[in-house]
Amino acid sequence: MTTKLIDGKAFAEKLRADIAQRVAKLKADNGVTPGLAVVLVGNNPASEVYVRNKAKQTKEVGMNSYEFTLPENTSEADLLAKVNELNNDKNVHGILVQLPLPKHINEESVINAISPAKDADGFHVINAGKLATGQDGLVPCTPLGCLMMLKDHFGDLSGKHAVIIGRSNIVGKPMAALLLKESCTVTIAHSKTVDLSAMVKTADIVVAAVGKPEMVKGSWIKSGAVVIDVGINRLPLEGGKSKLVGDVATSECIGIASAITPVPGGVGPMTIACLLENTYRACVAALK
Repeated sequence: MTTKLIDGKAFAEKLRADIAQRVAKLKADNGVTPGLAVVLVGNNPASEVYVRNKAKQTKEVGMNSYEFTLPENTSEADLLAKVNELNNDKNVHGILVQLPLPKHINEESVINAISPAKDADGFHVINAGKLATGQDGLVPCTPLGCLMMLKDHFGDLSGKHAVIIGRSNIVGKPMAALLLKESCTVTIAHSKTVDLSAMVKTADIVVAAVGKPEMVKGSWIKSGAVVIDVGINRLPLEGGKSKLVGDVATSECIGIASAITPVPGGVGPMTIACLLENTYRACVAALK
């Protein structure tokens, strides 16, 4: 079997081009420019790179980008005040507070202080509840990107058996809810699942989001299955070097899976593109 490597970078570029067209039309028809505000607390180098990429891509699709960098010792009260200020700013349609936050700040309190209508990350408890109950709300970016790639590959997903490895609020649970909405049969597996490999072997769709390097082996995959690898792990090599790998042993799946997302270049690029999609949707909803 020929295994297709799903090019997330190309898919994300196509999505951003589509968003740029819709943003231009929104400006022309309504005189409104979607705005995304990103708040970074402290100076985590990985977060700084990610925030810079978000700002760059936000501007490239014609949206306004608002970036706020607060010192590491910012109090929770001051951060909540900044979130409240952005909630009340009519030029801001999407708000994202970059995680992780310093240990003295409660992440859940901050996430749930963001207006659900401006929750570009889709993490607010109200948006999580809407997704779980099949209502429209803003959806977490990574699962949304995974769903877009799956629908592009399959078309109709109804009746497919999906096994999701991982039960986080960021990927596992929202991914399950999205696939249920598409009429998939969904199994959520995790570290306590008995005979995980046998469970995965029954899946038409495998979504791996556990954070364990190359845990999912080629022998676990059913012939013809589609594998979505959400994991990003840095594997140490000799001489102090390292390489990025996913949660799936990709090379072992070649010739077994019908399609797989590589790491890097698979799911990762879709996350920021879906953040822009959410900001656009939030802006459109605010006009109604």
